[in-house]
Order: sequence, then structure tokens, then C-alpha cells
Amino acid sequence: MTQTTGTENTAPTSGPDRTRARRGRLTTPHRAWFVAAVTFVTIIGAAAFRSLPGLLIDPLHQEYGWSRGTIGAAVSVNLALYGLTAPFAAALMDRFGIRRVVAVALTVIAAGAGATVWMTSAWQLMLCWGLLVGLGSGSMALAFAATVTNRWFTERRGLVSGILTAASASGQLIFLPLLSWIVETHHWRPAAVTVALAALAVVPFVWLLLHDHPADVGLKPYGAKEFVAKPAPVPGAARRAVAVLFSALRTGPFWLLAGTFAICGASTNGLIQTHFVPAAHDHGMPLTAAASLLAVIGVFDVIGTIASGWFTDRFEPRRLLAVYYALRGVSLLFLPILLAPAVHPPMIFFIVFYGLDWVATVPPTLALCREQYGDDSAIVFGWVLASHQVGAALVAFLGGVARDAFGSYDVVWYASGALCAAAALMALVIRRRPAAPAPGLAAAAQGSPGAAAGPSPGGGAVRVSGGSGTPSPRAPGRRPSRSAARRGPARGASR
Repeated sequence: MTQTTGTENTAPTSGPDRTRARRGRLTTPHRAWFVAAVTFVTIIGAAAFRSLPGLLIDPLHQEYGWSRGTIGAAVSVNLALYGLTAPFAAALMDRFGIRRVVAVALTVIAAGAGATVWMTSAWQLMLCWGLLVGLGSGSMALAFAATVTNRWFTERRGLVSGILTAASASGQLIFLPLLSWIVETHHWRPAAVTVALAALAVVPFVWLLLHDHPADVGLKPYGAKEFVAKPAPVPGAARRAVAVLFSALRTGPFWLLAGTFAICGASTNGLIQTHFVPAAHDHGMPLTAAASLLAVIGVFDVIGTIASGWFTDRFEPRRLLAVYYALRGVSLLFLPILLAPAVHPPMIFFIVFYGLDWVATVPPTLALCREQYGDDSAIVFGWVLASHQVGAALVAFLGGVARDAFGSYDVVWYASGALCAAAALMALVIRRRPAAPAPGLAAAAQGSPGAAAGPSPGGGAVRVSGGSGTPSPRAPGRRPSRSAARRGPARGASR
């Protein structure tokens, strides 16, 4: 995870000094890892900011007499904006830079959290926690992680995206116990002030350490062979986000990626995070025990997401997604028979496995967005993330409707298992994007009447016969027959 960061002309020319200088350069971490660390801390904070509204439902209901539906509506706005803001935030980062957008987002969160101390009406809760905190935390969602990964890394991208994805779960693990203790011991206002102060405390680190691009500090991206110039700012951020969406909507892979990720949100945030505790309580399990099992899911979520990033660097992301969704669907089919008044080993096994698989789908999904959409991948992933939140919202609502209609959650588990099976099949049919032709081959195809190979629109290769210019298809990587090799080059081909 280190690279040489010094310049070659400053090293000693001979002797032990040169050896010590070379060792010093080899052991100096690349600045990209410091940027990734600041990003990790920032995403941890964003997860903490989103977790507090759930702790405020009962205190606000008791103090103001607001219905839980009214309070829940503010939380719903927060969750929706968390997903819908991401693609626009990614476009704003391309226009104004990562540092400025994140610093403003943290300031907005601090303003929204701090203003709740003086609120007296429900619409003010909708404005502060629903709108302001939702917009701020959405600007630091996973599209932010995608932007940092794309700019600062050309190697270890899967690992980095896995670590940054795990930051969201880490934030809830770190801050939820602290905030819940503050709410229970000192009431809800000190907890809101804590969130505001935490947001403001991160701003100096972001402004000083979160550089927009490696070129800003004269470095190559981690793993890059050549220096990459900083691209010019892209004007019209909102227009670009919408334009990228409409462009992606015309491609099949976007619908498959958005569909699979919607099922991911439906089977995690919408299903387990929302309905596991009441379903376990229906079977006689104490609420505290069920909530503790959810906390265990968060622990193993960190491990599974980082491991998934490591796998994504080494294995085909489509197959990884298929495996993740298939195993998740199978586990959901067994959940109805595992629920019981007490926690037993099979239930613990389910919790550990589901935690490992919770958001393990993010690194391969991000890798496929990068493969399919190149420079627009962060914005496309933002829209895919929005589908994740939509799927979660739908199942969170429909799961409660099913519980009221059937008297149990069994049909919800089985239907979600079937959805995961469909997601596995959808992942397998995502087509590969044909690789761009090598510069030498492209030049030969344009400037020489001889044979040259290049990609066809359908993803295969075409062979241009000498003289005629008529392409004849040939499967990529397929060697010519021995008889063709003995005949030699075609007549009219350049030698």
C-alpha cells in the first residue's frame, strides 16, 4: 500500500546513502491513503448523522405530542434525500471539487442538527432533519466514496471501495451506543448538539487533507504508470447529473444494476433493519435481544464489505454479485423456522452470515459501474444508489402491510428470497463492455489496407481484409486455423 513519492533526481548517486533513500521512498505511504482515511472518517460521520433521528421518535412524541407518523415522515424525507442527492453531489464534486462540496455538506448538517434545539413545530423537524440533514448526509453518501476512489486510485480500487463502504456501518456502531446513552441520560437536545459539533469538528480535516485530485499535489494516482492531469471543471452540475441519467437509461446494464441494487436495499435496510426486530418479537424474543442481533450484523458487515472489496480486485464482479444474492436469498428462506423466543446457534449463524453479506454487493456493483460508464461512473452509481433507497422504502412499507394482512412476516421472507434469486440471475446477464482497441491497432486499421483487428459494436472482434475493407467477424481471442496460417497473409495485405 505504499509507493515512491519522491523524485528521482534528488536521490544520492551512490553508496549507503542511496540505499537508505530508496528504502525511505519505498516505505512512504502514498498520499491517496491519507485521502482515503479522511474520506473514511467523513462517511462514518454521515452514518452517525443519519442514525440519530430514529432515537428521537419517542422523546419527540412524549415532549411535543407529535404522532409517530409525523416524525416518521421527516425520517422518510431524510432517507429519500440521502439516496437522491448522491448523483447531484457527485456532479457538484466534478464542478467545484470534493473538498468544497463536503465542507459545505458538513456545515449544512451542523446547521440542521443544531437548529432542532429551538424547534416548536413539526414542519421545523421536517426542515431540519428531513431536508437539511438529508441533503448534507446524502452529499457524503457512497457516490462520494466512488469519486475519491476513481480519482486517487487505479489499483486496489475494490479494496478501497470496500473499506469506504464499511465506514457507513462503522459509524452506526460507534455513534449509536453513545447517542442512545446521551438521549436516555441527558435528553435528546444534547444528542442533537453532539451531532452538530461532530460535523463542525470534521470540517478542518476535510479542508486541509481532502485534496480534490492527485495532480493538486503533483502526484500520480496510486498504481498509475503515468501522471494524470486534473480535468477541467464540468459546468452545469445538475444538468449533467440528469443528462448522465438519461444517457444511462438507454443502456441495458443500468437497468440491471439499478434493479439488483434495489433488491439489495429491499432485503437489507427495508427488510431486516426495519422488520427483523418486530418479527422476532412476534415469536417471543425480547426486544433487547433482537436489537443486539442487529448490532452483531453491523459488526460483521464491516468484515464482509472489506473482504468483498478484496475479492472484487481478483474475481469477476458479475459472478460475485450472483453468489452474494443467491446465498442471501437461500438464507431468507430459512429465517421463518429460525425465529424463536431464545437466541440459538442456528440464528447466530444466520446473523453472522447476513452481516457478512449485508453490503458486500457495493464493491462489485461499483466496479461494474466503472467498467460500463467510465468517467461518469460516480454519477451513475449515485443513481443506482437512489434505486437502493427506493427499494428499501418500498419493502419497509409493504412489509408492514403484509404483516397486517397475513398476521406474520413469513410471506415477506419468502418473497424477498425470491427477489434475491432474481437479482442473482440479473447480475449474470450484465454484458461485458468491449475493451477499447490498442492505439497501434487503431492506427493500423485507419492507415493501412492490411489486416487489423478491433472491437465490433457487439463486443466481438472484426477482421478487416486487405484491399476490400469488408469486415468479417471473428470471435475475440480465437486463433486462425492451421490451413490459414500455411496460406500466409491475404493477397493485397501490406507486408
